[in-house]
Amino acid sequence: MPEKTRPPIRQKALVINLAQELYGTFSEIGAGQEVARWFFKVGGASGTIAKTMSAYDMTISDVIYGKAQRYVSMPRLETMVRREFELLVKRLTPERGRNTRFFSFANTVKARSYRGEGESHGWMGISFQHKPMEEPSEIILHLRMLDKENVQQQEALGIIGVNLVYGAMLLSQKPETIILSLMDGLSAERIEIDMIRFNGPAFESVDNRLMSLQLVQHGLSEAAMFKANGDVVQPSELFYKRSVLVERGSFRPVTRVSIDMLERALEQFRDESKKKREKPLVILEMTLRNLNRQGRINYQDFLDRADLLGTLGYPVLISNYDTHFRLASFLFRHTQKPIGLVMGIPTLREIFDEKYYTKLDGGILEAFGRLFKNDLKMYVYPLLDKDELVSVETLTVSQRIRHLYAHLIANKHIVSIDNYTYKYLSIFSREVLSKIRKGQAGWEKCLPQKVSQTIKKKRLFGYKSKAK
Repeated sequence: MPEKTRPPIRQKALVINLAQELYGTFSEIGAGQEVARWFFKVGGASGTIAKTMSAYDMTISDVIYGKAQRYVSMPRLETMVRREFELLVKRLTPERGRNTRFFSFANTVKARSYRGEGESHGWMGISFQHKPMEEPSEIILHLRMLDKENVQQQEALGIIGVNLVYGAMLLSQKPETIILSLMDGLSAERIEIDMIRFNGPAFESVDNRLMSLQLVQHGLSEAAMFKANGDVVQPSELFYKRSVLVERGSFRPVTRVSIDMLERALEQFRDESKKKREKPLVILEMTLRNLNRQGRINYQDFLDRADLLGTLGYPVLISNYDTHFRLASFLFRHTQKPIGLVMGIPTLREIFDEKYYTKLDGGILEAFGRLFKNDLKMYVYPLLDKDELVSVETLTVSQRIRHLYAHLIANKHIVSIDNYTYKYLSIFSREVLSKIRKGQAGWEKCLPQKVSQTIKKKRLFGYKSKAK
């Protein structure tokens, strides 16, 4: 449903209230009860709301939902929304279950305090029946509230809550439309949604990795993540108090050189770590720039690449960060531990091209000031260019910035990956992809075994098995 045909927020709340088959509860902790308030103030709430509550006190909350390690967390949100749904169904099914689609909405939020400290964020979700008497489906999301004032954050929370209830109850056949509708009446300057998860009978065909991609594609978030098994995850859950190593690429397909680059960088990264026993978080990142073809995203191609990365056991970050300093800012927000960026010589050469920083007042100096802080290092794999080995030490940069380049090397902000595998230097993913599509022999040896096996099994990238 296009945005222009979707009703305004007040009308959405009224539509829900007037729908006789919808009946549910609201449980909200933090930032007031702004979602429930919308349904009360538009009128007709008695036809929709069975109960509202706010178990604000921790002791009271523990009595109702059990003890929690963190109160603003996905486990707490899941407990709230599922507990309230179970109670509602148990108590009211005998009376009206055959003609009613029950729902339970919940949020747990840390809004801006009067001191103005810490990040404002929260979890929001709804458990609902797609049809009367059916097992529940769920939508759970994590959001960052970007308004500077508490009252504005409350307002934004109320709007997105109404959007979620409306989307779940009336748009469940179109998950993509639900995602778009979440921001009705809002802007990306006020709310960021960096994780969303659909599950249950209403969403049996939904791939949550694709939903994560759409969060980024439609501007609801700059980045989204999922684990190797495909489960979506809120970034801070993985990043919390961990050092991070990130390799950016198109991975079309992921080759032996891509993995060798990552593994050799990881060895150096751990050797240089002050706490060598700590296991860094290793992430593969794909940008929208690497996913776009002729201005459009090939969703199947994206899922194919995600499947291949999953076989190798690495979580995947999808981002809209066109520059490395923006990626670095994202990483700095989630961890204070050491950060490593893994790349080849072509990417390093690109980073030192001043044309990418013309929109910054301080140009490349401003960009590098944002990039090289908080113990961030770049680990660079050499390149074999026309039988000539190009490394960190031999790369030629513009005369204007050669002293800057030398300074970063001397201070070990940029380090060479020395323990590389020479025979892998002749592997280029575009050539491998061409061989796969043309049915040429020998491409398998260029890829990790699990990757080549998966390509053959699932017939990815245009692979066709040879006739027997």
